[in-house]
Amino acid sequence: MNFEVIPAIDLRGGQVVRLRQGDYAQETRYDSDPRELAARYAHAGTRWLHVVDLDGARAGDLSNLAIIEVMAKAGMHVQAGGGVRSEEDVRRLFAAGVSRIVVGSVAIRDPERVAEWLNHHGADRFTIALDTRWRDGHWRLPSAGWTEQEVRTLDELAPWYAEKGARHLLCTDIDRDGMLAGFNLDLYRHLTQCAPGLAVQASGGVRSLEDIRAARNAGARGVILGRALLEGRFTLEGALAC
Repeated sequence: MNFEVIPAIDLRGGQVVRLRQGDYAQETRYDSDPRELAARYAHAGTRWLHVVDLDGARAGDLSNLAIIEVMAKAGMHVQAGGGVRSEEDVRRLFAAGVSRIVVGSVAIRDPERVAEWLNHHGADRFTIALDTRWRDGHWRLPSAGWTEQEVRTLDELAPWYAEKGARHLLCTDIDRDGMLAGFNLDLYRHLTQCAPGLAVQASGGVRSLEDIRAARNAGARGVILGRALLEGRFTLEGALAC
């Protein structure tokens, strides 16, 4: 299986933003037009683009779908999520040209429904997003744009989805997201042991090309790159060369 370097574009109000540790009150806005940024990433040679609809993640709708549709036509595969709650949402995203749908809150709250989508549409067309925080001796799973705490834990759901045939798992250590503190390598080593059938995408904290190499060595099958690219800590071309 290939190792994928996946640039990320987070959308809020139609603009490119980044949050610190998932906090909507700690937002940084960037001047780049999201459609032009997607085109630049495509020109750099990346195969995949990761898009998060932050408005949708919190409100439960597809607020930025029109922009996502434009980016899906920029010459690469798009995996997108944020606000996916229903079969209708799934159909709308596929109709917009999204190659792989990221399911987060619904994957935590209603895993049986997501298992039906995997079976009906194909497991390769979904990425299960189990973003997590270490609290009280467990990897907890916040939902609704990381604003609501759920009962299920990462160690319960990751193996469950592997058994149901899921293929892709995106996991962010929320405490590192947007912090440029490096990936939580212990988390990804743990996931390769408790859910070995899943291709894990590492996310949250990348700051250097060495972090990308370290994530690969820890067992991740891909990395999501956000703030580090936007702030020029390294180039996408350099990351792809890793």
